[in-house]
Amino acid sequence: MSVIALIAGLGNPGPEYRDTRHNAGFWLADALAGGDTCFNLDTKFHALVCRRQGHGRDYRVIKPTTFMNRCGLAVAALARFYKIEPDQILVVHDELDLPPGAARLKRGGGDGGHNGLRDITAQLGTNQYLRLRIGIGHPGSSALVTPYVLGRPSAEDREAMLGAIEDALRVLPLALDGDLQKAMNQLHSRLVLQQD
Repeated sequence: MSVIALIAGLGNPGPEYRDTRHNAGFWLADALAGGDTCFNLDTKFHALVCRRQGHGRDYRVIKPTTFMNRCGLAVAALARFYKIEPDQILVVHDELDLPPGAARLKRGGGDGGHNGLRDITAQLGTNQYLRLRIGIGHPGSSALVTPYVLGRPSAEDREAMLGAIEDALRVLPLALDGDLQKAMNQLHSRLVLQQD
């Protein structure tokens, strides 16, 4: 299994979007990077980039500076420049089909209507990258999805989302080392235990 060289947290830029459900990927990126101070703007990559070291090698955490529907520009630009293969990329994003408090790892699959995933797949020419899905719940109607994802979660849902991010961060070292299956098993079994 390939080790992870690039972690892309998805969200929309700007303070008005900072606390919205759609920015769950940014929340994890900030937590992983230890806050905003690690990130530097790199315009050629269309992203804020944080270089991290762990497990004897470098990896990069990014927050695209484009809006969600164009975030594939950043992911593809870094992948090309650093010769990072799709299976070495982990994309962190909000997930309507999971409740707040849930997090799931997977490889490949469709975009599920997520504009960020759609653009990344188009820019990379493949969907065979890793995804870390942070549950935000569903508003119950497709007509309500846009205002819902661009809205702020309740205090209870926010706490649950942050808990899911903490759970994901605990297993991320395994994924960074290429042991995705073990990371999945630990993350998903932890969620089962929490629900029982």
